[in-house]
Amino acid sequence: MLKEAQSVSLSTAETRAWVERLGKGRQEAEQAVIRQACELAGKAHHQQIRASGEPYILHSLAVAEILHHLHLDHETLAAAILHDVLEDTDVTVADIETAFGPAIAHLVDGVTKMDRIDEFQSVGLSGWREHEQAESLRKMLLAMAEDVRVVLIKLADRVHNMRTLKHLDRKRQQRIAKETLDIYAPLANRLGIWQIKWELEDLSLRYLESETYAEIARLLDEKRIDREDYIRQVVGRLEKELKAAKVEGVVSGRPKHIYSIWRKMQKKNLDFHQIFDVRAVRVLVPEIKDCYAALGVVHGMWRHIPNEFDDYIANPKKNLYRSLHTAVIGPEGKTLEIQIRTRDMHRHAELGVAAHWRYKEGGRFDPGFEEKISWMRQLLEWKEEESSARDFVDRFKSEAFHERVYVLTPRGDVLDLPIGASVLDFAYYVHSDIGNRCRGGKIDGNIVPLTHVLKNGDQVEILTTRQGSPSRDWLNPHLGYLNTPRARAKVRSWFRHQDHDKNVSAGRASLERELHRLGISGLSHEHLSERLNQQGSENLYAAIGRGEINTGQLAAAAHYLASPNKEIEVEMPVTTRRRKVSTPGEFSIHGVGNLLTNMAHCCRPVPRDPIIGYITRGRGVTIHRRDCSNILRLKNGDRERLIDVEWGGHVDRTYPVDIHIVAYDRTGLLRDITALLSNEKINVLAVNTTSDKSDGKASMDLTLEITDISQLSRVLSRLSEVPNVAEVQRRQ
Repeated sequence: MLKEAQSVSLSTAETRAWVERLGKGRQEAEQAVIRQACELAGKAHHQQIRASGEPYILHSLAVAEILHHLHLDHETLAAAILHDVLEDTDVTVADIETAFGPAIAHLVDGVTKMDRIDEFQSVGLSGWREHEQAESLRKMLLAMAEDVRVVLIKLADRVHNMRTLKHLDRKRQQRIAKETLDIYAPLANRLGIWQIKWELEDLSLRYLESETYAEIARLLDEKRIDREDYIRQVVGRLEKELKAAKVEGVVSGRPKHIYSIWRKMQKKNLDFHQIFDVRAVRVLVPEIKDCYAALGVVHGMWRHIPNEFDDYIANPKKNLYRSLHTAVIGPEGKTLEIQIRTRDMHRHAELGVAAHWRYKEGGRFDPGFEEKISWMRQLLEWKEEESSARDFVDRFKSEAFHERVYVLTPRGDVLDLPIGASVLDFAYYVHSDIGNRCRGGKIDGNIVPLTHVLKNGDQVEILTTRQGSPSRDWLNPHLGYLNTPRARAKVRSWFRHQDHDKNVSAGRASLERELHRLGISGLSHEHLSERLNQQGSENLYAAIGRGEINTGQLAAAAHYLASPNKEIEVEMPVTTRRRKVSTPGEFSIHGVGNLLTNMAHCCRPVPRDPIIGYITRGRGVTIHRRDCSNILRLKNGDRERLIDVEWGGHVDRTYPVDIHIVAYDRTGLLRDITALLSNEKINVLAVNTTSDKSDGKASMDLTLEITDISQLSRVLSRLSEVPNVAEVQRRQ
């Protein structure tokens, strides 16, 4: 909410001075437009102040100044000054169009329509709101595809909001910082505007991980003087060697970003002092050939650290970022990161898509600009392929935000995919038909399974069958066939176009198989369809058959809905005191506290199972699943000992679960099963196996340590994929 204040506006002298500063190098007519925008915004916001106590107009001018440093045109600056007048004042789009023309009015209107991006944080909601959120995202993408300056204004607006975030309460700080890190910083990265990306990431971390941020900042500051002296020595030596090698280059220290240090500490599980680029320099050279010449000089001076070299010139990032990155053991045995790029690469790295705008403005075709914008238009096309708003937004995040892995086709073409992509993902990125018919792959000539995760530099060959179709198992997230939203969308699209009756039949079978495997019986499919936002059980079966609902979603919904027998529900005692008292373990018991609790061995409940407590004689409360056969068989007198219990908020221990496996016996069967469990980091408490030679079947009973029901669902799915396994089920 905007606060009311005395009339606040900039004086004519202040406006003139500000416009002159931003107008350097611009024509007088362009300066006049910026000055006119200042006057209109000053009048429109004259009684408004921000939470910081500053006049609101200062925010608008700060946004325009950020864009000025990105070298944007006068129309963008004018629109930035006016970007909040439609929402917060009586000014209309027609007023702006009359005063400034349709171009600036279009930009201001586009920024106003993007104000609902923050709703994506609740994208898990259902129904109309989910649809509205996807439509908001579509509008944002449409605005970007039509005129990318709309998004640049929005990013600059977010930068200034983050700079002044300290004036808001803690809850809003956290929400806005999370939204910035999830949506705006990656969007700046995707558009290649690194100076905005880094600032948004650092400011977000400051509020989301305040203690970590302060600690890294302290460590950087402690050694700042020593580090600056060290960098000066490195710069001097490197300049001297480059000159001796007749390589023209400008060497400078590179500013450090706390978020990038924190990310590397998290990603590589390293201590602060093990991060290579805490000490970093950058070399700018005239041409590409000079980049590699400078690299030779660097590696000739200092020993290169293995696996710490990236050639983003030969293999640019998705946002067209180009540079050479290397890490070396520098003077005094200290690690040192060095970036080498041309001046043109540096300009594009700092300004991204904004650097291309002048080419477009002048009417010159710039393929770099077109390539940066083309992905936005592709995003708009996805809307027709996706089955739900959640899928659409997930796919957008995957394509726009994730780091990439670069692999080669058999012809040597470079294809980039999100990190974690499998061989099957690769097949679908090549072509939908190849993905549908894919049955295997080769990496550098060696046959690998469809689930094999690709690494940088892999040369991938897809093995196909002449006629084939996708398997519904490919959509099971636990099995690892498809790890990118784009490939999953193509498989779902294939099933969506199949015969409705086939999808219903396949979906019903999948549902019953999953419920049987999880040991859940008697659950109403109608109630389950309501929980999963489907109109009736037939629509639920069809959605499962089309791959729109996966086994993980089924497991979560089924366990949420699992309830005790109605007879027990009616006769269960209800205490008058409904306070929840947490036990020293992981349960909340209604009405009483400090009771000894034990896990029932008959049904072995795990987190998210519906549970109930039974007050024993002398052994505290035993925790059972609500559908435990022993609980269902309790006599009326014993039912008075039942008590409501719930899982606590923080569960970090494991629980024993019994599972039963039926398989066709073969050599190495038990070894394969235990190896899979080991890879899943599942501890096996007990194993009992028997074999029947008359029918060749093996029966196995295992007791596993499981953390929660989602892990159990994943393990059951993975076990069912082991060759010769016919059935996997949780024992009651």
